[in-house]
Amino acid sequence: MRRNFLVFVLAISLCAIATPARSEAVSAETKMVLVKTIYGDISPKSVRSSGNGLVSAHNMMYRHSVTIYDSQTFELIKTVPDSVQLSKFGLSKFTSIFRGAPVEGAYSPDGKYLYVTNYAMYGKGFNREGHDTCSPASKYDKSFLYRINLENYLIDNVYPVGSVPKVVEVTPDNKYILVSNWCSYDLKVISVASQKVVKTIKIGRYPRGIAISNDSKVAYVAEMGGSRIHVVNLEDFSISYIPIGVIPRAIVLSPDNSMLYVTLNLSGRVASWNLLTNKAGKTVTTGKAARSLAISNDGTALFVVNFTSDTISKVRTSDMKTLQTIKACNEPIGITYDVPTSRTWVACYGGSIKIFDNI
Repeated sequence: MRRNFLVFVLAISLCAIATPARSEAVSAETKMVLVKTIYGDISPKSVRSSGNGLVSAHNMMYRHSVTIYDSQTFELIKTVPDSVQLSKFGLSKFTSIFRGAPVEGAYSPDGKYLYVTNYAMYGKGFNREGHDTCSPASKYDKSFLYRINLENYLIDNVYPVGSVPKVVEVTPDNKYILVSNWCSYDLKVISVASQKVVKTIKIGRYPRGIAISNDSKVAYVAEMGGSRIHVVNLEDFSISYIPIGVIPRAIVLSPDNSMLYVTLNLSGRVASWNLLTNKAGKTVTTGKAARSLAISNDGTALFVVNFTSDTISKVRTSDMKTLQTIKACNEPIGITYDVPTSRTWVACYGGSIKIFDNI
């Protein structure tokens, strides 16, 4: 009996050794499985993982809120209204309470803050709300970036940016906050030290996606109204270009920063670019209107939402082959990969968030 027990224990031990921990599993070898759907008073334009326990959804003018969730339990931690008293932040000409319209978010590297762009502002003095079709000549109202303090979930600072700000990213060294302004055709560079805009960089028609190198020296900005990525040197603000393809929308970098991946919205494709050789890589068609994308922490898999196809796709980066396509929801528009849990969160415009395990 004892011998059989020892054999059983040894077998269990060997299985434990042979089976890799979930965090060690190769992402390209796993499958997405739906584990949770979150409903509520939401209409998320995007979702974003903090990488340390939080996921936020940014609910635009349809709900005027940012909702923040526990990435482990999926529980709603806080609903942050987008109402602010701008005069409280030194903007004395704005005397009443104003509402925003949260679009996208980004966390500070130290985990203290969540920065959120607002498509437009609502209140006295804001009379020309931005539009998806526009130019600087349209003279739509300029908007604001919010900073949410994650200790108390209050908006504790605001930053004047451009007209219809879309994407926000923070440099890994916490030196700059970058904001792409859709109707202003520019990129605002905000200094964390001074809390002011220190540079405005002209991009061209409809700036959107932003990715930043690990060393904080280079930013990649998608010109969605064109066919190129602007490569911004964050040390001297000089610019070069990558001819990526028509209507680039979202950008991610591989963990080692050797590859750049971009959704091409009109063609429903994801393109790759080798940053070491400065040459185009393979592309893959994922669905109609490829929008946002995310990358696994090991860099082996991309996750893409296809807005018009109502699907999400998982793509293997080594050969740009689609591994899995799932009918997700009506109009999936935002996506994020939560590293601690190896889960993919998807923002559904219609009013839900889908969470997929990768197992």
